[in-house]
Amino acid sequence: MQYLLILLSIFAAIVPMVSFLALVWWLDRYDREPIWMVVLTFAWGAIGATSLSLLGNTTAHLLIAMAAGPEAASVVSPVVVAPLVEEPTKAMILLIVVLSRYFDNTTDGFVYGAAAGLGFGMTENFLYFTTVASTAAWDPLGGTLAWAGTVAIRTCYSALMHATATAIVGAALGWARMRPLPVRIFALGSGLVIAMAIHGLWNGLLTLDAQIEADGKLAMMDFILFPVELLITMIIFQLCLLSERRTLRRELQDEAQKGGLPAAHIDYLTTYLRRGLQRWAPAGVDQRAYIKVATTLALRKDQARRARGRKAELYRHDVERLRSELSGILAAETSRA
Repeated sequence: MQYLLILLSIFAAIVPMVSFLALVWWLDRYDREPIWMVVLTFAWGAIGATSLSLLGNTTAHLLIAMAAGPEAASVVSPVVVAPLVEEPTKAMILLIVVLSRYFDNTTDGFVYGAAAGLGFGMTENFLYFTTVASTAAWDPLGGTLAWAGTVAIRTCYSALMHATATAIVGAALGWARMRPLPVRIFALGSGLVIAMAIHGLWNGLLTLDAQIEADGKLAMMDFILFPVELLITMIIFQLCLLSERRTLRRELQDEAQKGGLPAAHIDYLTTYLRRGLQRWAPAGVDQRAYIKVATTLALRKDQARRARGRKAELYRHDVERLRSELSGILAAETSRA
């Protein structure tokens, strides 16, 4: 039974997290990030962040145990050390991704942050699942039940907590991306503080419940509070998507007034269900390429307006290139006619 549970742990750790990752990527409906970038961020969470966190957590735990004793270490490590170590290590990849041309705004920050958190949750889940599975060697029934309970709680709560916390850091970076350096630093710090607070609260209630033998009352509070935190995060994510849609509409209306595209196409380009599920582009026009270029053009125009210095100049060059590309795509209708 032990070896069967270990084998099942592989699937229980991987399949839900990859499914959640696909869902988050799909929800970014107007300008989805390149899959390879999202997978790379996920891989950092799964390998890089977990490795650094394991080293940091273990070292801190040993130092605290030597200084204050094992009991103090068993409390301080999950409640204080884990959030302080794990949240920055998960977010490290975001400091690189935010420099990419694919990282545009707050919405993208949510996606990349969630990807890093889900990767971290996948590896951490696997380690927990296999550890609990080993108890089935001497207690098959009890070990199996404990394993099933661990899989359910860590999949639906702990791993999603990691994704939520790092998504908030990513969103903060996305919001501040075009703002002055002091604002970007403040946003990063604020995002990390919120992420650590979410992480510390989750671990703290569970740890305290065990320490004072609260009969699961504090754990139940955790199970009630976290869904609320997740819901608030998802609502903010949806508001960011609405803001992105307004940006697309504003910038494409400006392009239509300049003759860059037909005004009749704006509703299709800025409405998810209409842009992807209907054939509305004129004959001869590559509809998928049209949507992609028009969307990127709108986002680059917004960024060029808000950027400063050399960065603004680079975005303006990008805007001109995309306008030319868009003109070429729409010219296919004329040549066909």
